[in-house]
Amino acid sequence: MTTTNGTKYFKPTTLASVIAIALFSPHLAADQEYDNATELETMSVMGKAYRNTATKTSLAPEETPQAINVIDGELLQERGAQSLNEALRYTPGVVTETKGGAVTMYDTFTIRGFSTSQSYYDGLILQQLNGWNLQPQIDPIALQQIEVFKGPTSVLYGSMPPGGMVNMIAKAPQIESKTNLGLKIGTSDLKQISIDSTGQIGDSDVSYRFIALARQKDGQVDTTDEERYLLAPSITWDISDKTSLNLNVYYQNDPDMGMNSAIPSSGSVFNNVNGTTSASTFVGDDNWSTFEREVLMLGYKFSHDFNENWTFLQNARYTKADLYQENTYHYASYDETTGDLDRYIYSTDESSEAYAIDNQLTGVINIAGIKHNVLLGIDYRQLKGDSAYDYYGTTSQFGTFNIFNPDNDLIDRSALTSLATYNDEISVKQLGGYFQDQVRLNNVVLIAGGRLDTYKSKSDYSGSVTEADETEFSYRLGALYEFDNGLSPFINYATSFEPVAGQSDFGEAFVAETGKQIEVGVKYNSDDLSKTATVSAFQIIKSNVVVSDPASADYQGQLQVGEVRSQGVEFEGNWFITDNLDVSASYTYIDMEITKDSENGLEGTTPIYVPTHTANIWSNYYFDDQYLRGTRLSAGIRYVGEMQMDATNTQGKVPDYTIADLSIGYDMGNLSKSLTGMNVNLSANNVFDAEYFSCYDDQNCWYGDERTIELGVNFTL
Repeated sequence: MTTTNGTKYFKPTTLASVIAIALFSPHLAADQEYDNATELETMSVMGKAYRNTATKTSLAPEETPQAINVIDGELLQERGAQSLNEALRYTPGVVTETKGGAVTMYDTFTIRGFSTSQSYYDGLILQQLNGWNLQPQIDPIALQQIEVFKGPTSVLYGSMPPGGMVNMIAKAPQIESKTNLGLKIGTSDLKQISIDSTGQIGDSDVSYRFIALARQKDGQVDTTDEERYLLAPSITWDISDKTSLNLNVYYQNDPDMGMNSAIPSSGSVFNNVNGTTSASTFVGDDNWSTFEREVLMLGYKFSHDFNENWTFLQNARYTKADLYQENTYHYASYDETTGDLDRYIYSTDESSEAYAIDNQLTGVINIAGIKHNVLLGIDYRQLKGDSAYDYYGTTSQFGTFNIFNPDNDLIDRSALTSLATYNDEISVKQLGGYFQDQVRLNNVVLIAGGRLDTYKSKSDYSGSVTEADETEFSYRLGALYEFDNGLSPFINYATSFEPVAGQSDFGEAFVAETGKQIEVGVKYNSDDLSKTATVSAFQIIKSNVVVSDPASADYQGQLQVGEVRSQGVEFEGNWFITDNLDVSASYTYIDMEITKDSENGLEGTTPIYVPTHTANIWSNYYFDDQYLRGTRLSAGIRYVGEMQMDATNTQGKVPDYTIADLSIGYDMGNLSKSLTGMNVNLSANNVFDAEYFSCYDDQNCWYGDERTIELGVNFTL
């Protein structure tokens, strides 16, 4: 990070630049074509080191006795997804964008009612700085697919919320040479250029992949911008038929990340006699609005087959991340009768270094004529980081700010002096050992696993030290039966744990949250695979849950209550009606309630961000007549029911909303052979510009995404 005239900005590190150039250069010479595409698609598309998120094995999702959703890269491109939040919009049981459409610096969503703040990238956790803002994000341009695993997953991954997890699968190097160049323009003055190139390096045993992206656009709220630069090179060396090594780099520089401010509900969600705000209303200040982030990840995956039965995989990653922000924040300082809003002025300077490694040994053992697919693993992760928080007073020293007539040029930077500085030094370590046994007896699939973790964390916040030291055992049992008619009923029971950093408003250190789920359901696959469906009913009970404190004097107040229960039903179905038309639909019902709370008065309430009903439908139609051949028309509708506005359930409800999305694709090769390999995609999200919201409480709400229209052109070479 470099400082010039008091303003901080990031520059790409030398290491990242050198590695990127070194790995990119092979594609300049590799222009050989290969004919054996069928073998590549069945064996190499996902890479030799790919493992199913739900089992860390090759067990297919339809054979897994637990709900799992897969979103492929083609669908992400069609919908124009630019973040994980946007990618998950049509996933059953998932509520995305809990901080609205303008706050894009986080991936904020819930699964089956439980907040899921940390996601996985290629099987390893994206570690964030606990309690702060520094969170690595992966751009969809680098993803082959996204896998959403429902229910507790601690048995394979350790510390985890019980609702589920998201694992983003990286694009892997391929042997077949292919280069995609992408250009995109759109609303909010969007400009984007990207490249995705892969292939074999000459006649060697090394293949490469190089992904790069540059994007600039206006933020949704006034005076803000969003800007991103990304490099993701990787190589795979097939050392022998049994041994493979993948080296990968992910570098992302975000000089502008929009904004990180909320807005009061009066004048937005609810009417106010003084006026109305809009989705573009900015309650911050242009002179004190900086959001910069830089993330570098260096990783490798080593795979070795000892014989036809036993395989070893080691997956490791180093992460270095930095974030700097200058921002304003309000809480309980809003005068509804006038619209005047006072705001705190602050900055944070955050950094972290993290390591993660996962060792997996998989094999087949025959016992009494029964084949056991065994998984043994040891993983370790570590994070060290710090954050410096500076407080500069309130904006009232520069005059009055009114949300109905906002002056975003109020603060005088030269007049600001830090009034208080707080430093937080954070460390987290987790070591886990796990095992799993999967047995197939004719039509029956049985799975069982267990894991023992030690977890330690420490936070030294300006001399106030909070520590956690947990040892937890988690496990899972599941069974699935495949009938000849395509129906496969399943049942599972799984547990989870989630250590919590920090302490309650009463000064008590948090103990680990624990969860348990029972789930029963049925999966269906027709003989020709034209129809697939999953219906599941679940109940999750989470103990020692940390929730927002309704009496807290600031936004960060938290309490640890006794128990929360989430129960409901999920349905998802896909139907290829004809060769030209397919439809996918889902529906989720969730009944979530705090069932035990003897101290805080929250028993019987529903947590925020939990709609009772959500549903969506998406359809694709492919034209094949003479004049429209090569055209794809896709459309979707997503519905999210009303949610509680605050933890006490006394401030009203956030209204439900229905959003329509549209996508049109066209293969230009149908116009002329000279245009073969050129494709056009037009995507429009929130087509009718519906206004919708998410809220933490009545003082902190966010507008959802406005209508966005994007036109992309992709050239395949």
